[in-house]
Amino acid sequence: MLTILHASDLQCGRPFLPHAADAFVRFANQLQADVIVVAGDLTQRAKVAEFHTAKTLLERLPAVPVIVTPGNHDVPLFRLWERALAPHRNWRALISPDLDSSVRRPGATFVALNSSAPRTAIVNGRVRSRQVEFARRAFESAPEDDARVLVIHHHFVPAPDPTAGRPLPGARRLAEAFESMGVDLVLGGHVHETHVNTSRALLPGRDGPGVPLIACGTTTSRRGRGSEAGINSLNVIRVAPHEVEVLPHRLAPGARDFEPAAAIVIPRHRTSGARGAAVG
Repeated sequence: MLTILHASDLQCGRPFLPHAADAFVRFANQLQADVIVVAGDLTQRAKVAEFHTAKTLLERLPAVPVIVTPGNHDVPLFRLWERALAPHRNWRALISPDLDSSVRRPGATFVALNSSAPRTAIVNGRVRSRQVEFARRAFESAPEDDARVLVIHHHFVPAPDPTAGRPLPGARRLAEAFESMGVDLVLGGHVHETHVNTSRALLPGRDGPGVPLIACGTTTSRRGRGSEAGINSLNVIRVAPHEVEVLPHRLAPGARDFEPAAAIVIPRHRTSGARGAAVG
């Protein structure tokens, strides 16, 4: 069984909550997941000092693969010259030289795609055709039995809170492509409220349960929305041969530690044999 710790929207900067970061680090070290995913918006305004805070936080996590992807807040909003000419300069210098990445560990292949689009869609994001092909090549080279996990910051389907904004443009086309690649789940953030859906919301009437689309709320900032206003959250995701279990955890105001909420169990979109079951 593959265990993933799924966090997002750290928002290092003015909204950042150090006590929530401490709770996140404690939780991560107690859980000892196989992989940690931080699905974008590591910073609030893409400033050097904010990226240093984010980098320090990531360095406090356990020594397992940590997969990160940029969000729209990880590019400058008000520094227009920087947004136009070098929008990911600070990300590349302090977090990772890569914007799109693939990581394999025994039993699982992860692909993270940068959906921030600083020159064309600062809020809603974009995923380009060349990025879809990057993902396709990575998954095609993966062993057949690997669990295939895609990480994209922006959401594919409307969030529970209507103020969260429109979904990622071209979400239906992307869902078709990712289903064809055998993707097992998509992890994201952006909307600052935990919600779980599947690609059947975009592609109704098709065979199979669809690919789980799992959004994490804000793990370490005061910017929770909707049912998670004032609350921090993260997800523990367990990928078994025939199902995906999502166990949200929430940090209530004044609390010291993240506490579990009700589990959500979704059938695996690919269930032949024991795919994705064996993780060293």
